[in-house]
Amino acid sequence: MMNINTRGTYLTSKACIPYLKKSKIAHILNLSPPLNLNPLWFKQHCAYTIAKYGMSMCVLGMAEEFKGEIAVNALWPKTDFLESDIHCSEAKMRVKKLLLQYFSNYMSRLIAIYTAAMDMLGGSGIESQCRKVDIMADAAYCIFKKPKSFTGNFIIDENILKEEGIKNFDVYAVTPGHPLLPDFFLDEQPVTVTKEPATHGALPELKEKEAQPPPKPRSGAVEGTFRIVKDSLSDDIVKATQAIYQFELSGEDGGTWFLDLKSKGGNVGHGEPSDRADVVMSMSTDDFVKMFSGKLKPTIAFMSGRLKIKGNMALAIKLEKLMNQMNARL
Repeated sequence: MMNINTRGTYLTSKACIPYLKKSKIAHILNLSPPLNLNPLWFKQHCAYTIAKYGMSMCVLGMAEEFKGEIAVNALWPKTDFLESDIHCSEAKMRVKKLLLQYFSNYMSRLIAIYTAAMDMLGGSGIESQCRKVDIMADAAYCIFKKPKSFTGNFIIDENILKEEGIKNFDVYAVTPGHPLLPDFFLDEQPVTVTKEPATHGALPELKEKEAQPPPKPRSGAVEGTFRIVKDSLSDDIVKATQAIYQFELSGEDGGTWFLDLKSKGGNVGHGEPSDRADVVMSMSTDDFVKMFSGKLKPTIAFMSGRLKIKGNMALAIKLEKLMNQMNARL
């Protein structure tokens, strides 16, 4: 991971720089995120974050070092991986086709990882929450047509296209109108992080300011959700799942709840299950209701720290299928 992302970016740039210096329109464009120091993006996948942020630091350093000679920028998608409203000349279309081919090839190398990781946490059908790679090709074209003075920027694909006058983004969606899945390193609900000098050393200390509490769920929402879940249980679901889930919910109508998919016919209720839980999930009552109603994907909740899971992860994944069955009824 480090060799491909950070080291590969640095060495490739180093090899190309002598030739780029001879060009009047030299650009380096890294596919790397803005440097977001929210600790949430470090705790679940520290190695991946270091590798991607290494690419972003190459942007910062090279943009300053080669200012006036080579434009160095970073591009990152707002959503997981798009036909555009831009009317292209023949030459422009050729460039965009080359960019589209590059991004398609780039993403095809990641598709196995995407399927394994995203389907594991997000469940089947999560691709409907993504966009097509066309949006990255269009955004890259917008960057490459800018002068070399446009350098040192961390650009989100949707933002630069809005600046170019694009208004209809449904053409980029895999499933138009479907809610989109935010990409890594972009805070859906940001936690304010500020640097404050530590009293015992030269290194800055990161401290989180308390975020505003989420709106309280409607009264009895959790109980109502469990009631619908109970009405939907069957021997087939129990046989296919064979797990006991315990939910530690904070907020109104919260507390400890359980979903027993081991006992005959299945059962739900308030309090701890009679047998030891295979999986313990901790979250707010608001997020719990949103997850079972399909308004919040487990992927987002887990990766942003809103959902914490203890126990058998494979059994936790099985619960996603049951959630999908609940969506239409909640």
